[in-house]
Amino acid sequence: MDIDFKEYQLRCELHGHEDDVRGITICGNGDIATSSRDKTVRLWSQENRKFVSSKLLVGHTSFVGPLTWIPPNSDLPQGGVASGGMDTLVLVWDLNTGGKFHTLKGHQYQVTGIAFDDGDLVSSSIDCTLKRWRNGQCVETWEAHKSAIQAVIKLPTGELVTGSSDTTLKTWKGKTCLHTFEGHSDTVRGLAVMSDLGILSASHDGSLRLWAVSGEVLMEMVGHTAIVYSVDSHASGLIVSGSEDRFAKVWKDGVCVQSIEHPGCVWDTKFMENGDIVTACSDGVVRIWTINQDYFADQLELDLYTSQLSQYKSSRKRVGGLKLEELPGLDALKIPGTSDGQTKVVREGDNGVAYAWNMAEQKWDKIGEVVDGPEGSSRPLFDGAQYDYVFDVDIGDGMPIRKLPYNRSDNAYDVADKWLLKEGLPLSFREQVVQFILQNSGQKDVTFDASFRDPYTGSNAYVPGQHSRTSDISAKPTFKHIPKKGMLVFDTAQFDGILKKVVEFNNALLSDQEKQKLSLAELDVSRLDAIVKTLKDTSHYHSSKFADSEIALLMKMLSSWPITMIFPVIDIVRMLVLHPEGAVALHKHLESEKGISISIILL
Repeated sequence: MDIDFKEYQLRCELHGHEDDVRGITICGNGDIATSSRDKTVRLWSQENRKFVSSKLLVGHTSFVGPLTWIPPNSDLPQGGVASGGMDTLVLVWDLNTGGKFHTLKGHQYQVTGIAFDDGDLVSSSIDCTLKRWRNGQCVETWEAHKSAIQAVIKLPTGELVTGSSDTTLKTWKGKTCLHTFEGHSDTVRGLAVMSDLGILSASHDGSLRLWAVSGEVLMEMVGHTAIVYSVDSHASGLIVSGSEDRFAKVWKDGVCVQSIEHPGCVWDTKFMENGDIVTACSDGVVRIWTINQDYFADQLELDLYTSQLSQYKSSRKRVGGLKLEELPGLDALKIPGTSDGQTKVVREGDNGVAYAWNMAEQKWDKIGEVVDGPEGSSRPLFDGAQYDYVFDVDIGDGMPIRKLPYNRSDNAYDVADKWLLKEGLPLSFREQVVQFILQNSGQKDVTFDASFRDPYTGSNAYVPGQHSRTSDISAKPTFKHIPKKGMLVFDTAQFDGILKKVVEFNNALLSDQEKQKLSLAELDVSRLDAIVKTLKDTSHYHSSKFADSEIALLMKMLSSWPITMIFPVIDIVRMLVLHPEGAVALHKHLESEKGISISIILL
């Protein structure tokens, strides 16, 4: 289908935040306000067609998320901005002075959304409530969902709309729920109004939906490969969305017409009145994109951005289990081989390249690219990378076909384990997955081939009881559907992010007088850091040990921390279970800690 559309190009980058940019609101006068994990809000004003940071708003004690514009009124003659944070506060800012006008206290946990409603502010929170604020005071509170509320917006007709971790949307007239919209299979994270059509929702299930206000699904947009955090629409009919997959996608008539790549997670996306798009990225940079050629960034800036993307992708690449930067360079090929056909993988630019030693000619022959193949390669593409194979897998649980990428140079057990964790499936399926990979890639059956060894046990993986090694491997196994529980495939960056989240939550506990006794001392944080360093140190993974005090600290946190703050602790425990010594130490403590329910770890 041909769609008339002009592609967006980079207009400018706005630097100033020192951490993830989390939220955006477009002010009525054309200024832009952004929030960040660095605990600040910045106001960007346009001067001579360029945006500059005109005000820095400081007052939150933890990361700042949702923002909303407050039109000028008698109290705020130049308008204001309301911001919500992890510190449970809603702050109202006077844009004339840059100071706090109101501090709104009342939510128990993180504020996730703010809507301006005829002079009032309505805020949503992880604590499952909506609060209405008038003249700096809370005038109404009601439980709007049984799970965390992630967003709230106001419709032109006056109703409020909420999105929740319970996978639903709800519309509200006052405190009365008018409709409950069901259809998403995971958290509803972002909401927006589609002029004259209905409500847009963005979900952790990777999809976007357009709903009629009566509750019918008018359109579903699928194209992101990870959590979709935000959505917005423009009077032109365009829709923009931001995702953990690092892309802002532009949609027209339900079709993705452009994917704008970023060097990190895209937390928020907003249209300006003129149709330009503003994006908030985890690299701490605000970017503006335009279709107006007069405003395009110059070629030097465009080349610099392309270089940023290349460097980011290179930093994430793995070749034979190693980071690209860990591979030797071309100098390594100056050392002769010792046998004919001996292979060596070296780094060339952004690729890993394989060479074989030619004994007759006494030189290294290039035999091909590794992992990412050359431009124009026919190797299948999945999630931005090329693979030798991308299998379609249907395990018969009624879920859509799953994609399983594989390179022949990878250990099939590693691939199977990571894939099962990513898909939220039992690790007991690993033998069937390994057999599937090797048979469909034309390799030998691992049951009888000693070259394929289980990286965890040193031998072949066990086979679940309902199957045997002599059974017909092509027969379809009986799989039980396991709901997705948020298990993660961990790399170094994710470990560091988990520790960062624990510290962030701990700071929030320190700032809450009622919960200060639950917070960690500096020594305890150091112990957590030691656990994380042990888990991510692959060179000593199998020989590393854990101190009893480290395991005891995790158990203490599991039994005492608020349930809404416990997920990074659970992530550490989950990876500890996969560690040979960690599992033993954890089991010993679980037997002695009678007050800790195993159900907490299985959340």
